[in-house]
Amino acid sequence: MTAIEPQLRELAPVVLGAVLRKFRDFGAAEDAVQEALLAAATQWPRDGLPENPRAWLIQVAARRMTDHVRSEAARRRREGEAAPEPVVSAAEIPEAEGDDTLLLLFMCCHPALSEASAIALTLRAVGGLTTAEIAKAFLVPAATMAQRISRAKATIHASGVGFQRPTVEERGRRLRSVLHVLYLVFNEGYTSSGGEQLMRVDLSSEAMRLMREVQRLSPENGEVEGLLALMLLTDARRASRTGPQGELIPLTKQDRSLWDREKIAEGVALVSAALRKGSIGAYQLQAAIAAVHDEAEEAEGTDWPQILVLYELLRRMSDNPMVMLNHAIAAAMVNGPRVGLELLDNVEADGRLAGHHRLDATRAHLLEMAGEYGAAEVRYRAAAARTGSLPERDYLLTQAARVRELAGARRGESSDRIGH
Repeated sequence: MTAIEPQLRELAPVVLGAVLRKFRDFGAAEDAVQEALLAAATQWPRDGLPENPRAWLIQVAARRMTDHVRSEAARRRREGEAAPEPVVSAAEIPEAEGDDTLLLLFMCCHPALSEASAIALTLRAVGGLTTAEIAKAFLVPAATMAQRISRAKATIHASGVGFQRPTVEERGRRLRSVLHVLYLVFNEGYTSSGGEQLMRVDLSSEAMRLMREVQRLSPENGEVEGLLALMLLTDARRASRTGPQGELIPLTKQDRSLWDREKIAEGVALVSAALRKGSIGAYQLQAAIAAVHDEAEEAEGTDWPQILVLYELLRRMSDNPMVMLNHAIAAAMVNGPRVGLELLDNVEADGRLAGHHRLDATRAHLLEMAGEYGAAEVRYRAAAARTGSLPERDYLLTQAARVRELAGARRGESSDRIGH
């Protein structure tokens, strides 16, 4: 990664939002911004950082958009269609009244789109995720996701609805999709679906920043508070999740003295306030589960019975297969691995996590708890083969090697007993 890449990634949704406010063509604007980013990646290291990087990128993208409009107008004239006068000025676009990234977020959660399409488009435009990363989050093939994103862009373009600050009513209608998007962006940042780094802190930090803005707009919404609390309580553990070489450290092995106590306190206060508001949602329950983990001084002191109750409530309101998976883990921690393995059979039969590494990794963990080390090794290796994250792969292979040693030690003990 070059020195300017983090800055370009941060500026990309801001610039896209600004260009959309002027030109109102999502697909063309995204292409123009990508060209501007490529130009910056080439020129800035050579010529130095411009005085106003945002304005530089907007100016370049606006020129590309002007060329695009001229080209489209000329094409329509050739085809004998009435064509509007092209935009010929690439004057700098003025500052927005608010946060362009937040405006872009609400624009992507467009009323003409299905929730799934809105979320996919926003992950691409605001979160900067690749189509493959988004496909993995949705548990669908990359080709399917590429088609979904293309259709979403075409739908927005055909709707004629401009990129503008949503009204209070529009924000309310789009809020559910906005929250789901920010949840997925945060998750991709906290545990990257691929690459050499376990985390993409830029993504999780931007998700939290935008969640604070959403909370400012909807201060009385319990699910908004719940999601912000969940992000804070989860991100509080970030410093302890990797070792000196970037290796993954599981929750049970983390140095809890490294956890961010200020974030934990803020998260606990938020979820406590949200739960007092009466109507309980999925994000509030997930935040409550995260709070139980964070308030345990050591892994052995985790209140697993309380976590199991919370997951049982969550399962009743959510059909998410990941919730089913985590419920199986909690059940195993309370009632033993055999109970958890039976619940995993239901998750596997459901089919939505077929081929997902987390299903294999969870089964491996529960098989290890049950003392079935040979079967656990097979599942750990299967999970390692299916993850795109190198730190996760290395961790899973290490676990496979460890349970193999445990199996060998057990065989050795059996031989000793036979010999005696």
